[in-house]
Amino acid sequence: MTAKQTSRRTFLRNLAAMSSMGLASRLDLLNVVASANAQQASDYKALVCVFMFGGNDGNNTLIPIDTAGYGQYATARPSASGINLPRASLLPIQPVNTGTPFGLHPALAELQTLFNNRKMAVLANVGTLVQPITKTQYNAGVRPLSLYSHSDQQAQWQSSISNTVSGTGWGGRVADKVAAFNAASGFPVVTSLDGTVLFTTGTSTSPLAIPVTGSFALAGYSANTANNARLAAVQQLLAQGSTNVLVNGANRIGTQALQLSTTVNPILASANSTIAPLFAQLKTNTANQLFQVAKMIEARAATGARRQIFFVQLGSFDTHGDQINRQQALFAELSPALKAFYDATAALGVGSQVTTFTLSDFGRTLQPASGGGSDHAWGNHHFIIGDAVNGGAFYGQYPQLVLGGPDDAESEGRWLPTTAVDQYGATLANWFGVAPADVGVVFPNLAQFPTGNLGFMA
Repeated sequence: MTAKQTSRRTFLRNLAAMSSMGLASRLDLLNVVASANAQQASDYKALVCVFMFGGNDGNNTLIPIDTAGYGQYATARPSASGINLPRASLLPIQPVNTGTPFGLHPALAELQTLFNNRKMAVLANVGTLVQPITKTQYNAGVRPLSLYSHSDQQAQWQSSISNTVSGTGWGGRVADKVAAFNAASGFPVVTSLDGTVLFTTGTSTSPLAIPVTGSFALAGYSANTANNARLAAVQQLLAQGSTNVLVNGANRIGTQALQLSTTVNPILASANSTIAPLFAQLKTNTANQLFQVAKMIEARAATGARRQIFFVQLGSFDTHGDQINRQQALFAELSPALKAFYDATAALGVGSQVTTFTLSDFGRTLQPASGGGSDHAWGNHHFIIGDAVNGGAFYGQYPQLVLGGPDDAESEGRWLPTTAVDQYGATLANWFGVAPADVGVVFPNLAQFPTGNLGFMA
């Protein structure tokens, strides 16, 4: 078995995540490949979720740089706090729909370029909600279950359901509603680079789980090798009937995994991807995940998929200490990977058909914690990237950065969200092709909010 071949245990772990139903110049590369792929992109859309596990600090991600706004920030996070970002270090952006200039974290240079080129939008102060909320209602107990808990808030961001525990995620429920787009090919709508997660689990769909690096195949089981008798034996075993529902389900999953591997493995193992040069200098886990996604999109003609949802993750955002250095390193990994992935979609001619968006557990307190960190909070700011995005603009309402002020749920700078995860997801689902009557099924609490379309998608 070579280093690139997947072990039987790894393969079985990945296939268990599937259901039975987942140098020339840079400009020359983009132009040539875009031209070659344009005709294949006529009826294809993909959503790419990038989840920042741990709770990214939005207060150091996006900061007002006008005198009054930065003054509020610096009052709550003075230079002595250990987590203050000097105004001169911030990367300026000017939203086209606000009069206030903002600054991005200094490690987000690539995202600054995307925003300035109107390929990225910001959704401000979005979070888990049961209903629109005021500070009085919060004090009366109107709030999501287990607010400020990592596991619970990760689940609610992924399910969009905050008043009860859900067994499905909104990505999976979107996949349920668009499965007909992939009916002809039978290829799964959802692909995860993080195994089975709630976001990708639907009522009738589960993700295809692919490795971050390497291939998706069992060594010695290929029909093209002298050991094909082993493959035939495995197929015979999987075809055996059983009175046990779980055994039958596992057999169906295994059969589909073997079938899909004949399509997926050549895609992941190929050394001839046209967009490989865009990722050549990036050696991070996030870049590797997004490169795998890009290769799957590049091979959309081979898979026959017309709708795809991908799940990518980056962890370690729980910055209770040493936040300045830790967030710097995380963003230095995230920002160039997101830009390379956007460039890949443009090169493949699907820049307007692939939309990337971020999620995270929650925001973090504006008030510093001891040890140069911050604590768990609530509302947060997120990015949406792609040619179909009404970019260069802010959506939602940026909070007043005042401890104990009108936007603070308590007194440490935990922002009461002014936009719900439900609205965020519904806007993406509308663009993705979920029928209007089905959007309320995917997001059952959407009717509690004034609009199901926030306008950030063209």
